[in-house]
Amino acid sequence: MLPALPFREIWAVDFEFHDQGRPGNKQFPVCMVAKELRSGRVIRAWRDELVDMEVPPFDIGSGALYVAYLASAELHCHLALGWALPENVLDCYPEFRTLTNGRSTPRGRGLLGALSWFGIDTVSTEEKAHWRELILSGGPWSHDERAGILDYCQSDVEALHKLLPPLVRSLEARPHWLAHALLRGRYMRAVAAMEYRGIPLNAPALERLVDRWDQLKAELIARICFEFPVFDGTTFKHDRFEALLAERGVPWPRTETGRLALDEETFRQQVRAHAWLAPVREARDNLSQLRLSSLSVGSDGRNRTL
Repeated sequence: MLPALPFREIWAVDFEFHDQGRPGNKQFPVCMVAKELRSGRVIRAWRDELVDMEVPPFDIGSGALYVAYLASAELHCHLALGWALPENVLDCYPEFRTLTNGRSTPRGRGLLGALSWFGIDTVSTEEKAHWRELILSGGPWSHDERAGILDYCQSDVEALHKLLPPLVRSLEARPHWLAHALLRGRYMRAVAAMEYRGIPLNAPALERLVDRWDQLKAELIARICFEFPVFDGTTFKHDRFEALLAERGVPWPRTETGRLALDEETFRQQVRAHAWLAPVREARDNLSQLRLSSLSVGSDGRNRTL
């Protein structure tokens, strides 16, 4: 049974989309399914129908509640279609995160993980991966494939319908839970706008950097760690570092398996006690953070990522 929420209509919404074959592009909406959870009314629309709509085919005003899971993705699709954003957003993703913060979630924190947490049956991980792969291929899709994609999209909407009641019941004991949830929903609207606009990058400069990246990394290591040969090319060698510590008489924490603990916090503490280690830490930090090849830059020269 649906919880008593102070809205005239409650719409669960899900889009399927892809990035037009290039990570970093704006989302390309493929289809949408929306369900009004009190009346049971369902709206299914393929892309050619969506682009002809100047406004969403459901209420997004003050009297309606928009329910999604990781709503920034759905709201990004609104922006890609030129639609206004809903006034009231209840995003089940951050609400599930607040509910389980600090606790183990055996199937993760995605929609499948949330459903599993409440003992709700849903599609398998393999089935979900199959449909996502088909959608990300960008088409063209056969008539049967289009019908299957819409059915898959609707399965996520039906899953939201099942998830909302137990999720809300778990949150209701918290004072002002709904006001807090709607505030987080406002934040997800802002996230969608940031992801849609992206971060402008100097594409020619990025291309030059990527072309010379291996050379630049080697020069960085040579400059910072000339005194401490603990790298083989750009690979940090544990045995060389362990030998260096033994030579300098530096005790170092170890993991349960007996290997040197090389996490950031351990390095930070050790550098405080042994300042000469700072260049080694600097080189490791720089190499771990400077991963230009993983930047998702769209065809408009803007970086977009979750």
